[in-house]
Amino acid sequence: MDVAERILLTLQEEFSDLGEVERLTRTALRLLLAIVLGGVLGYEREVTGKAAGVRTHMLVCIGSAVFVMSLEQEGAGHDAMSRIIQGIASGIGFLCAGTILKGSNISDVKGLTTAAGLWSAAAIGVTIGLGLEATAILATLMTVLVLHVVPIWLEPKNNA
Repeated sequence: MDVAERILLTLQEEFSDLGEVERLTRTALRLLLAIVLGGVLGYEREVTGKAAGVRTHMLVCIGSAVFVMSLEQEGAGHDAMSRIIQGIASGIGFLCAGTILKGSNISDVKGLTTAAGLWSAAAIGVTIGLGLEATAILATLMTVLVLHVVPIWLEPKNNA
């Protein structure tokens, strides 16, 4: 076997994780869904002029999904999955903390809702990574409802 054949075989082995059509389809579907659902959440934040927008929410969602999917594809047990999910949930807190700004007045805090939206995007990404796509879609719809509709309900009514 010459060097070129050995290189080709090595490359083939390295990229074999998506060698089966079913696995490729499942992985592509989950990653695409993570991008779309993260984008939906980010779009709502972006059109309202918030710090973290479409790309940030997409990346948080897809990143969370990849962490979970990579372990799931390797057959990780519940204990390993639990640790990775805990790591995502706490690690995303550092990113969320960067979106929170405190003014000089103690009641002047901005970015908490955006931070909670990023945290939700991470949770939705984890859900997608676990293969619970319908749950992820429902969670996204409910999150958009909270972000977009609840503020309308809370607006003071003008009783003139």
